Parts: sequence; structure tokens; C-alpha cells
Amino acid sequence: MLLRALGFPRWPRALAQERKGLAGSAAMPVPVSYAVFDGPSPQPPLLFLHGLFGSKANFASLAKTLVLQTGRKVLTVDARNHGESPHSPVMTYEAMSGDVRLLLRQLRLERCVLVGHSMGGKTAMALTLRWPELVERLVCVDISPSKTTAVTGFQDFVAAMKAVEIPQGVPRSTARRLAEEQLRPTVQDPTVRQFLLTNLVYLEDRYVWRVNLDAVSQHLKDLMDFPAFQTHYSGPALFLGGAKSPYISSDDYPEIERLFPEAEIQYVPDAGHWVHADQPRPFVDAICSFLERTPT
Repeated sequence: MLLRALGFPRWPRALAQERKGLAGSAAMPVPVSYAVFDGPSPQPPLLFLHGLFGSKANFASLAKTLVLQTGRKVLTVDARNHGESPHSPVMTYEAMSGDVRLLLRQLRLERCVLVGHSMGGKTAMALTLRWPELVERLVCVDISPSKTTAVTGFQDFVAAMKAVEIPQGVPRSTARRLAEEQLRPTVQDPTVRQFLLTNLVYLEDRYVWRVNLDAVSQHLKDLMDFPAFQTHYSGPALFLGGAKSPYISSDDYPEIERLFPEAEIQYVPDAGHWVHADQPRPFVDAICSFLERTPT
């Protein structure tokens, strides 16, 4: 059986707009899936946005830690076409930032602290630049507003995932092993393979990918790029990179400064692109320290 992407529900109003040929900035928002980790503080909550091929589960343990250390409520969100959120043919930063804005309105949250990793970081930047009144502070984890060129193998990852075949009736452990074996020639890093395999789910007597691989493939250029904004955000911003990662380089500093003039840039030692997974304690410490600083 050829492994297919999971067909999550698609919302009629969004599809009607998209079928009229509207671009990403005009696409109707979709109601995304989220988890809430409650805290007693009345301060604006933290809202975590994951990266490409990720899900809200990526930040669950960190969310619990941050509730305990800050007292703030923490929300983790599945981007459209990921996790338990609806699938949509449009996948741009204009569209995904609109999804998060819709969520804030649904939850009646006037402001939040946005924390986004990679694709989630660019979504957070787009929302912040479009609706700065909604953002108390911004944290971008190992990503900049420049075009992403550090990794070019995403299209190969998508093709390898689409090509995976798993027989019906096998147990989950066998299905996971078979999928990993078939991904190995293309996805040689075992950490990346395990990350991609978090998308393997069992539904209606078959194994499927819950991430919308078609939408990812069609919008990879949009996801690697970033919209051309002429506005700027004057609030507190932190760009938190991995010291062993190339995703935030000195070449990116001028564009960061242009769009986020109050931004700080920090690097977590001994961390790669998944800063929060490689060094969770320093990652949490950096966010807590940032929250405590008084805006200039």
C-alpha cells in the first residue's frame, strides 16, 4: 500500500475563496488545533508555533515547564496542514498568520507572546508585522526574515515520504520500522528521520501521513521565502539561534534590524536547528530572561 497524506476536513468557506483563485494573503483563515497549558498569571500567554513537518506536541513538555516558571498560560498550535489542523491547498505566511489571528480572536486574547520555531518563526514574524497590537513580545527560534537557504532537501523529503509503502495489517512498530527503512536512503540523518516519522498515524485501517505533503510541496518556495514587508515592529523581539546552526547568520542581521529595530540576537551553545530539543534548559532560561526584561 502506497502511503498517502491524511485527508483532514477542509472548511467550505476557505475552499470557496481559494477556488476563486485568491492568493495566500486573501485566503480565508482556518480554525487550527491547539492545546492549552493553564497558568495563574493574568499576563499575556505564550503561544508556540512549530516548524515544517512538526506539530503542537513538539512543545508540550517545554510548555509545562514554562507554566511553572512564569505562571503564564501557554498555548501550542498546529499549523494548517499539520497535526490535527485542517488541510488547505494554500500554505503561505499570510495565510498561516491569519489562522493564528483568528485563533486569538476566538479565544478573546488581546495580546500574546509569540514563540515560533523555523516555519513557525516566520509565521510569527508575519503576524507581528501585520497586527503588532496583538503581540506583546516576539521570539523567533533559529530563523530570520531572510530567504532560507541553509537546507535545500525538503522537496526530497516530501518525495521520499510519498513513496513509502506499508502493507495493511502490520503492527505500528513494524510500520514505523518499514517507513524508516524506506526513508533512510534520502533522509540520512537519524534525528530528522525520527522527526518526520512523528507524522505517521493509523487511520481507517491504514497508515497515512498526517502532514499535507501536496500543499507543502506546492508551497515550498513560499515557505523558504518571506513576504516583503515595509512596516516594522518596535516592540521587544528575540532571535534565538543554535550556535551550530546556519539559519541565523551575520548576513541576516540588517534585515532583522530593519523589520525589528529593538531585536536581540542570541545563540544557544551546543544547539543545532532544533534549539529547544538540543538544549531545553538554556532555551527555557533564555525565554524566561527575555520575559523579565523591561522594554526600552
